[in-house]
Amino acid sequence: MVNALINLNENTNRILNIIKAENELKDKSEAIEFVVNNYIETENNPKLRPEYIKKALKIHREKTIHVGTPDDLRKMMGLK
Repeated sequence: MVNALINLNENTNRILNIIKAENELKDKSEAIEFVVNNYIETENNPKLRPEYIKKALKIHREKTIHVGTPDDLRKMMGLK
């Protein structure tokens, strides 16, 4: 878990309190998580989804293949 000190204007603070009350959340950090999760779902941005993060981490852990120059890659692929 990450701790963050944030500054909110009065309107944002009021809205977070409403979200917290309407959804029976314990505190404002749960309200912020609620808002962010709703944003992820409504915007449907694949880069923010947990599945995308898992896939990206899996790809990152895979062994890389050094191919050298573009000509070396073409030779490896049998294109030249």
